[in-house]
Amino acid sequence: MAIPGILKKYNEISLIKRILVGLIIGVILALVIPGSEVIMLLGTLFVGALKAVAPVLVFFLVISALCNAQGAGTMKTVIVLYVISTFVAALVALVGSQLFPSTLTLDTSSLVEHTAPEGIGEVLTTLVMNIVANPVDALMNANYVGILAWAVVLGIALRAAAERTKEVFTNISDAVSTAVRWVINLAPFGILGLVYASVSTSGMDIFVEYGHLILVLVGCMLVIALGTNPLIVWFCTRKNPYPLVLRCLKDSGITAFFTRSSAANIPVNMELCRKLGLNKDNYSVSIPLGATINMAGAAVTITVMTMAACQTIDLAVDPFTAVILCVLASVSACGASGVAGGSLLLIPMCCALFGITNDIAMQVVGIGFIIGVIQDSCETGLNSSSDVVFTATAEYRQLIREGKEVRLGQDAFSADELA
Repeated sequence: MAIPGILKKYNEISLIKRILVGLIIGVILALVIPGSEVIMLLGTLFVGALKAVAPVLVFFLVISALCNAQGAGTMKTVIVLYVISTFVAALVALVGSQLFPSTLTLDTSSLVEHTAPEGIGEVLTTLVMNIVANPVDALMNANYVGILAWAVVLGIALRAAAERTKEVFTNISDAVSTAVRWVINLAPFGILGLVYASVSTSGMDIFVEYGHLILVLVGCMLVIALGTNPLIVWFCTRKNPYPLVLRCLKDSGITAFFTRSSAANIPVNMELCRKLGLNKDNYSVSIPLGATINMAGAAVTITVMTMAACQTIDLAVDPFTAVILCVLASVSACGASGVAGGSLLLIPMCCALFGITNDIAMQVVGIGFIIGVIQDSCETGLNSSSDVVFTATAEYRQLIREGKEVRLGQDAFSADELA
């Protein structure tokens, strides 16, 4: 009885607080008793669990999202806005990574005779061959490009399937997401081991590079939240976008920042849409869908972390390959899990584009969990608040085209505007 009670108390504590405690304990242990292989094993086991669950997560999550996606009214506009904003986010992250390059401390012993792709032709050839790889082989070998390609094909094909069949994939996706939550619930112990290993090897200087990486990530997300997203809203409505953007950041973004889950923030977003007087037939679909496919913050994380891996091993990225990275980051971001840290599990997919081994990519994922207290909170706040921003923008655009007056970000429409 004592063990269930301890587990219950453990789960009642915020994941952010648990991760902070694990990080602090890891630093202290590294300074007091450096070099313990037993403590380092905690980080190794955590990364290993992530390696095991990530391919299955991507496969079933994307299938479920595509086969169940549906909508009406302004849904087409909402989806277009989701896609555009996510791709723009990847471009912003790419520019930020080039202007402020990040290098990480990684174990590159598995990097044997690694050479950069010779050009766009080699990259495209590798990409195409990965796409047509056997799906079972892709899952076994963590070929994320192949996993994503087959998940998209099957997801679209299953749109014509019976509802019961779709429900099976939804249930499997939910089950895998639950397994991911279990793994992530152990993140404090994994981070303890990862931080311990990093500080034991490189000393306290390791946190300087982490600080730089956090600044690049958060800086890109701020540019998107307060720059590119408002620009998209203005382009659609030709009205001052900031009342809507700031309202969504206040009512949705702050909550999402602390829950660190787009899925958990769905009820908050639904209530905000109701207060804004939006059409329930639209937002009841666009908000849950946005929690899965509207992932600007995830695109930033995936792009910046992938570029950091490339910059760490001195791998040059030409402009054409960089554009492919942005497209792949945008597509893979749409498969990011609705739980804390979900986007980190998709970094290996983009690293595979450059031939970076899964061992190195998963070390980058581990660093992502170390800085995730800040990174994932900001990412989720951007993702979730953007769901309401673009749902409202699509409806405002439609009302404006019909000659009706709207006030962006205000509670409800007037009676004549709702008529």
